[in-house]
Amino acid sequence: MKNESMKTVNDILKDKGRETYSIGPNATMCDALNLMAEKNIGAVVVIENDQVVGIMSERDYARKVVCSSRTTLDILVKEIMTPHVYHVELETSVEECMVLMTNKKIRHLPVFEKEKFIGIISIGDVVKFITSHYEMMIEQLSNYISGKYV
Repeated sequence: MKNESMKTVNDILKDKGRETYSIGPNATMCDALNLMAEKNIGAVVVIENDQVVGIMSERDYARKVVCSSRTTLDILVKEIMTPHVYHVELETSVEECMVLMTNKKIRHLPVFEKEKFIGIISIGDVVKFITSHYEMMIEQLSNYISGKYV
């Protein structure tokens, strides 16, 4: 049985929204970087034939391209994307997301509903949500202790 106080990925997406951006594996790195810059995002999900086949992040670019002798213009996304994509479901708890991101040293988690990609959350989204939730709890407890609780 679900603990009613347990917050989930669904709660984060209610605040953040479900807008997603993706790119194909045969797109160039230049296309991917332009999309990330235009949308002010740090990672883009790689989709082929309606299936998530990878994720490409600024970290992938920095580690696999910047230090190589190749230029950004001739590298395809599929050459540097991370093909094994950790992901979560809507009912995954926020705490589980934090543990997964910390243990796997990842910053972005695609969100699935059944088998359909519907959103993405970042470590920043998780931290912001947790901080906001605890600030609200502290305020409620302070009001209760001071007698301002109605």
